[in-house]
Amino acid sequence: MGGERAKAVAAAACLAVLLVVGGAGAKQAARTATLGPCAFSQTEIWLGDGDGGGAAGHVYLPLELSNIGHSSCTLYGFPGVSAVNSSGLQIGGGGTRSGPAGPVVRLAPGATAHALLAIADWGAICARGVPATGIRIYAPGQRYSQLVQFQSEVCASRSVLSVGPVRSGVGIPGYTNS
Repeated sequence: MGGERAKAVAAAACLAVLLVVGGAGAKQAARTATLGPCAFSQTEIWLGDGDGGGAAGHVYLPLELSNIGHSSCTLYGFPGVSAVNSSGLQIGGGGTRSGPAGPVVRLAPGATAHALLAIADWGAICARGVPATGIRIYAPGQRYSQLVQFQSEVCASRSVLSVGPVRSGVGIPGYTNS
């Protein structure tokens, strides 16, 4: 009986919020609340065009996450990144997170969001570089990864990668819309 009462109270609270939001805003709030996170099958990950430059011993590239599905979905937080060798095995540690998490990003079918990927100069972190042939990437909230081809030198025992939070729109080198 307590569970039924809790459900009734929760339903009444949701109805009250919708009534306060009112009209078209209520419809939008209801649609947004029902959007689920982007599934692995509807997410394609790729590296955008970087300017090839960098600052303070880093190269910055936009990590693009596109909704290739037929329905809208959301992304929130940070992608997981790690360098891999030609056998697909991880080299060094996983990438670190840079900055605070941003807002939830809503992706319509065909839309793209981005996160800024920073690759540090291995020489500033370790004594000897190891060749990496790709970056394994987990979209936020997903349990399966995608492999993006990328040639680089990394450290065998520490990560040279860091990644920022997912943000709306395609990443454009040298521009932030935060």
